[in-house]
Amino acid sequence: MDDKSAYRQKLEARLDQWRADIDKLQAKAVEAGADARLDYEKQVDELRDKQKEAQAKLKELDDTSGEAWQDLKGGVEKAWDDLGEAVKSAQERFG
Repeated sequence: MDDKSAYRQKLEARLDQWRADIDKLQAKAVEAGADARLDYEKQVDELRDKQKEAQAKLKELDDTSGEAWQDLKGGVEKAWDDLGEAVKSAQERFG
């Protein structure tokens, strides 16, 4: 397995975990009272947007060839950091 494949697998595994975390928050939103539900839903929508951005960066990574993927690492890692921090913050807030 080359470095790009290993890197992609690591990112995909983390994205899958965050997807599960966001799904849990969404399930809590369904159970929450009306006021809390609005907060949950807003946060979940924001997380889903960040998740889409991260998925788009992963697609960009897939579309690169040769060593050009190294040039994308900074943007990919920023998207991952943003999503990770947002998920962590939401879990702490609504945990």
